[in-house]
Amino acid sequence: MPAIPDLSALAREGAEIAVRVTPKASRNDIRCAEGAIHVRVTAVPEDGKANAAVQRLLAKALGVAKSRLTLVRGQTARDKVFRLDG
Repeated sequence: MPAIPDLSALAREGAEIAVRVTPKASRNDIRCAEGAIHVRVTAVPEDGKANAAVQRLLAKALGVAKSRLTLVRGQTARDKVFRLDG
């Protein structure tokens, strides 16, 4: 299993973090390429399951509690923006 990258440098209160999500992937992982964050999750995109999986994985990479991440844009889209609350 690939290691989750350390994104703790992005963990500033009020920061908005844009991600591109691929649901129903073969494994959960995060990749940073060309200034973008790509998150792959095994969860299906129904009833918010994929969004919750992305929130958990992103929180782990940032080193913060998942309750501090709020999905502000992209509830049903592949491109999402999370805000880090205090």
